[in-house]
Amino acid sequence: MSTPVIEVLSPAKINLFLHITGRRPDGYHTLQTVFQLLDWGDTMRFSPRAEPGVVLKHPMPGVAESNNLILRAAALLLESYGGSESGAVIDIEKRLPMGGGLGGGSSNAATTLIALNTLWNLGASVSELAEIGLRLGADVPVFVRGYSAWAEGLGEILTPLTLPPRWFVVAIPKAEVQTAEIFRHPGLTRNTKPITMSALFAGQVRNDLEPVVVEHYSAVRNALNWLSNSAPAMMTGSGACVFAGFDSEDTARTVALDAPQDLRTVVVRGINESPVLRI
Repeated sequence: MSTPVIEVLSPAKINLFLHITGRRPDGYHTLQTVFQLLDWGDTMRFSPRAEPGVVLKHPMPGVAESNNLILRAAALLLESYGGSESGAVIDIEKRLPMGGGLGGGSSNAATTLIALNTLWNLGASVSELAEIGLRLGADVPVFVRGYSAWAEGLGEILTPLTLPPRWFVVAIPKAEVQTAEIFRHPGLTRNTKPITMSALFAGQVRNDLEPVVVEHYSAVRNALNWLSNSAPAMMTGSGACVFAGFDSEDTARTVALDAPQDLRTVVVRGINESPVLRI
């Protein structure tokens, strides 16, 4: 009998806008955003292991095991639902950049929770996995639930959305933005008035983190200026990546071909349901 292996795309996201609506006494920021899932991301493989515990087949350069969201997700799942004999080997083919605002680490953590729940037959519900995910980061629950969504609170209050078909040019500057640094910045707007969904489709939105990032990261500023020549462009998350949406793949690819030589771009399609839902 062949050894079962779960292989799945751990998708990226972009934030179609990001408004900071307040700051709680504990220092966390409240927000409104829309998470648009993409048909692009990291490929992850999960295989059973005879020995207990979880190991990464290839350690991730520059990421200590104690900070690795994949291993932290596996440890929390084992702590909550697993048995002492549960084991797995995880392999990942990384495509998403670190510090890009594309949710790579959060997506990997969510995919790990879902895949190991299946591999080990733990029986945890999606809501229970999302609760574990929130302990790892505010962006993890949207990837656990697996739908593009309107988000509020810390980003964990989610309303699934069916977004119109759209192609995106995502530009990846040579910069790794430090998210905590941006959220601490005294110049960050923290009092944007909450909006309704109609404002999104009317284009009355922005990314409140963008002005702070472009002030301190010239590579992000340059990428945004270039892409804005072709369509309304915005930074995703806390950066560094920027994106613009197009109605057709051909138009998006034409724009991407015109990118400066030192700027990496990808052309990707927006999706409403994550591949992890098929695990």
